Amino acid sequence: MRIHFIAIGGSIMHNLAINLAEQGHQISGSDDQIVEPSKSHLLAAGLLPKELGWFPEKLDENVDAVILGMHADKDNPELLKAQELGVKIYSFPEFVYEQSVDKTRVVIAGTYGKTTITSMVMHVLKKLGKQFDYLVGAQLEGFDDLLQLNPENKLIIIEGDEYFASSIDRKSKFLDYKPNIALISNIDWDHFKTVIAEEEYYKQFEDFIRSIVPKGALIYNKDDAKTREVVERTMDIKINRHGYKLPEYTINKGVTYLHVGEEKIPLKVFGKHNLSNIAGAFTVCEWLGVKRDEFYNAIQDFKSSIRYLEFVASQNGSVVYQDFAHTPGKLRSSIHAVKEQFPNQALVTIIELNAYDSLDQNFIQAYSGAMDESDFAVVFVNTSLIKEKNIEIGKLIHSLSETFKHRSFQVITQLSDLEVFLETFKSGGYNLLFMSSNNYNGVNMTSFADKFLRNF
Repeated sequence: MRIHFIAIGGSIMHNLAINLAEQGHQISGSDDQIVEPSKSHLLAAGLLPKELGWFPEKLDENVDAVILGMHADKDNPELLKAQELGVKIYSFPEFVYEQSVDKTRVVIAGTYGKTTITSMVMHVLKKLGKQFDYLVGAQLEGFDDLLQLNPENKLIIIEGDEYFASSIDRKSKFLDYKPNIALISNIDWDHFKTVIAEEEYYKQFEDFIRSIVPKGALIYNKDDAKTREVVERTMDIKINRHGYKLPEYTINKGVTYLHVGEEKIPLKVFGKHNLSNIAGAFTVCEWLGVKRDEFYNAIQDFKSSIRYLEFVASQNGSVVYQDFAHTPGKLRSSIHAVKEQFPNQALVTIIELNAYDSLDQNFIQAYSGAMDESDFAVVFVNTSLIKEKNIEIGKLIHSLSETFKHRSFQVITQLSDLEVFLETFKSGGYNLLFMSSNNYNGVNMTSFADKFLRNF
């Protein structure tokens, strides 16, 4: 087929383009911005556009299909040309479904935890030598790409995203996949992070359950109240339902042990969210025919998915972890996980908040008391990213201090000051948890850890 990608530079889009080119399809594409690592990957595959921008002349009657990326607007000139020509236009989830219609489709969904559960399932299947396709939203250890589509494979593991498929397809991506086996880890609407209205957000998950093929399976987290509510609203459809719960566990000398019958399985991950995710991943694998002993033997050496309570470095008895923070609840739970894992160590937690969000008093109020369990709390707001220069730093610091009301609290507004803090803090007896929904402004987290650990 001759396939044209509109917005080929996206993380998933460029992976799909390269995969299809490797299968022998003729691939072209455009984008107005292509950054690393997409740029290098496309260049190596011979698919990097010669120049940035949109070029309707790339499309003619010989194009068999167009795949439309998320950030291409509905008035994109190439999209308009494709519509004029009557070319078949796919969002990437629609196209992935077309390529996997004859496969067993496992779709992992949920507000958070879906990347981790997907990576756990993939880790186990790979260790057991199973062949499968996959689509995941973040780079996983042991897998070179975000996507693999092989016509020979009979199984695909998909991380299901609840956000819009494209500018002309305003339904959730996961509604296109029509799973044989589906999992919902949790449902947690956040009006600061979610463009979908609250009731519509919950409705998308209800529709997701209704998209499961007849006699398929729904696996869901029974500990999550909102997920239970949504599941109960779909009891009229004829599918199998299997709830899972947080398993029993103990912690001994910094190692979490999962209780499986009479056995205690040592893990390389910790925290209640990770343990709940293991229970979900086990249930998925069980439906795929994996035996219990096979699963727990394989999961023992699973390391955290990238930036989920991810180990960075350790020295002199202190440990540094990084984590992805996208809600106040996630901040609380990650602090609790580290404190529970290392009860004899004090904890410094640094949370990087979006600079513009931090100016919104309603947004900040949601974080009230969120860092109480940490022994030392730092909020980092990089005010240099705010274009308006009349921001009152003192007022911002006062607002944050009043909200968090922490006994040992500091607000840092410059990256250089954050580095000084890490270099001068006496790390002896402390662990460090660095949480951010951003990218630390491009700073290598290993260097942050080194600055903290160096001053023992």
